[in-house]
Formats: sequence, structure tokens, C-alpha cells
Amino acid sequence: MSLVNIISAIGNNSSIYPLIVRDCGIENPVKVAMTYNQNLKDSKRMALNATRERLIDEYGASIVWLGGIPAMDAICNWGIKKCGYNPKVNINLLKENSKQGIQYNINKFKELAPKEVKDMEKVLKNKSIYQKLLAGKFVLSTGIPILLMGYCLPKFNFALTDKIRKKQDNVDATEVVKPVFDEFKKKKKATRTNPKKPAFKGITSTLANMSTVHKMAVTDGGLTAGRVGTGRNKFEKLELGFKMTMMMFLNFVAPIWIAKGFDGISNKLFNTNVNLDPNLLNDKDFIKKIKDGSLKMPNENIIEFLDKNPEAKFSKLAEKYCGVKYLKNGIRDPREFVDEGKIQKFQKEVEKFAKQAKASGNIEKFAKKALAVKSGNILANVTLSSILLAVALPKVTFILRKKVTGSDAEPGLVRKA
Repeated sequence: MSLVNIISAIGNNSSIYPLIVRDCGIENPVKVAMTYNQNLKDSKRMALNATRERLIDEYGASIVWLGGIPAMDAICNWGIKKCGYNPKVNINLLKENSKQGIQYNINKFKELAPKEVKDMEKVLKNKSIYQKLLAGKFVLSTGIPILLMGYCLPKFNFALTDKIRKKQDNVDATEVVKPVFDEFKKKKKATRTNPKKPAFKGITSTLANMSTVHKMAVTDGGLTAGRVGTGRNKFEKLELGFKMTMMMFLNFVAPIWIAKGFDGISNKLFNTNVNLDPNLLNDKDFIKKIKDGSLKMPNENIIEFLDKNPEAKFSKLAEKYCGVKYLKNGIRDPREFVDEGKIQKFQKEVEKFAKQAKASGNIEKFAKKALAVKSGNILANVTLSSILLAVALPKVTFILRKKVTGSDAEPGLVRKA
């Protein structure tokens, strides 16, 4: 994968890639380190227990959060197929209009895509059943990850802590009476070995290695409810509620606002439209077609253009960036819904870029400049949003914790006096 492909992936706030980078690559390691340092102010034992819990919590949740929904979707799609339906039939097609719809597409593609039409006919005859199957898919693909992350994982984490603390307490009790038996131990030294202290490093090392977007936002909401509900005391519930709510905002809302802000500023400062994907700005064939004026685009009816011009550059771009699907024979997949609004917005950005590029006098140079600016904006966005998530939010949480509880330690680990 090229550098441009990587930047494109992490700059797409509609995909999971920015979340993977922020969550696993930056946020989790920093949070773990900050948790240790903050709880070390209380005691080393508190720091070790808090760090272990944070490792399990952050990386365990990340595994379920990032992989659970795709895995459940795949399982549910298998189940839907076993019931005789094809989950590729888009539910939005049940809303008929003058350009597309399930009955409209059946009539239009009967001879062009007979296999796909059969899939749609089965859904049309059993709309209620199909809708229930898709509803069940949504519930399962979000509900099970919520259950695992919001309830099962915290319960396991807390139970593990309780078990380890009992062992720690037993060690403390031994240490209290240790001086009484010093002389006795000296006499028995030749036949007995000294008891070993618990190896926290081994536990921490082991746990450290334990390692799409709207559904993830939904699961985050359920995760917040689950975490607050399983909190061990009111202070832990309060802290978790604040932290999880802010994490949802910083993961799903703030990056979009930041991206719009950076791109808007760049447009004003450099008179360069950078609202297009880096991969497109680096597409030599795209730049060539703008230069020679051969980039053919829809005038009015977008769907008709896509159907009549499947090999056109714009149709290929709509497939790559706007969710349009084509079958292997070049026919547009009639089971898929065409988001005309999204394509219209994309077309306006392409037209704006083409106008600015031509006005610059050197289209290739303008495209390289736009690519550099866009890449810089994406990297700045990832950096800023990661700092807000990994550093600023924990710092604010620690300050509020100290003010509310009077302690630096994790609220759930503080024992009642």
C-alpha cells in the first residue's frame, strides 16, 4: 500500500481506518501510560491494578468494537442466505420513485440481470419477512458487541481484580508477621526456600499483548450505558459517563468538524479545493481528462448516465467513492440503491476542482499542490483528534476526579474506609 493510499484511508471519516489508528495505535497506549502515572500518585499497587484494568478494558473493547460488528454482519448475512434471501438487496429500494425502486428495477433489469432480479422478486413477495431479518441483523450485530464490551468485559475485569487483590492482601498479612519468624527462617534456611513475591511484570506483559462506522457509534452508546451500569460505585459511574460520552463525540463528531475546518481554511488560503480524496488527486488519468476536457459527467439524470456509460471515468469514480455497484458484466447491480445526493455532491466538488485547476495555468502542478495540502490536513486532523482523545480527555478526567473524590486513584479501585 502506497503512502497516498494510507493517507486516504485514515482521512476517510466514514470508514473504520481513522478509528483503528486513533484507538489502537495512539489512544490506547497513551491512556495506559497516563493511567499508570496518575495512580502511582496513590501507590504502586494501585498503579499496577489500574494499569492492568485499563489494558484489558481498552484493548479488549477495541477488539470487539472494531471486529465484532463485521464478524456479526458476516454471520447474519450467512443466516439470511440460509433463509433464501440475498442480503445485498437494499432495503431503500422498497421506497419506489420515478428513477429507482424494487419494482422499477425488476422491470428495468429483467433481461439484463435475471439472477439479481430473482433476488429482488423474492424480497418483493416477502417484504415483511425480509425487513424483520434485516432488523434482526442490526440488533444482533450491535447488541452482542454491546453486551460483550459493556457488561461481560467489565464484569470479568472487576472479578479478576478482586481475585488478584485477595492474593495481594494475603501477601500483606504475611509481611506483617514476617519479623516474628525471622529467627526461625534463619534456622530453616538450609532446607526451605524463601516464598516468592507475586510477579506483576508477567501479568502486565501478558495483558499488554491482548490485543463499521454508524453501527460502531450505536455500540458506543450501548457501551456507555453498560459501563455506567456496571460501575462499582457512584464516582466510577459518574467518571465513566463523562469519559465515554466525550469519547463518542471525539471519535465520531469532532474529526468531521476538524476536517471541514482545515479544508475550508486551505480553500481560502491557497484557493485550492481539497474536498476530494487524496487517491483521486493522485489519479493521473483523472488529471489528464481534466486537462484535455474529456471528463464526461451527468447533466441531469445521474442513474441514466451511470447505466448508459458504465465504462466512463465518472462512473468508475462513482463506483469507487459513492457506493455505486456494477456486476462483472458491466451492468449496474439493480439490488443496490443509488445515493443521488451523494453523487451530486461529489460531482460539484469535481467540477469545482477542475475549474480551479484549469484557472491555475498548470493542472499537474495544481493537483500536486492540492494533494500535499489535503495530505497535510488529514495528518493534522489525526494528530489533533488523537491528542484530544489520548491526552486532553484523560487529563480533564483526572482533574475532575481529584475535585470530586479528592483522590488520584481510579474510583472503582478505592476501597471504602
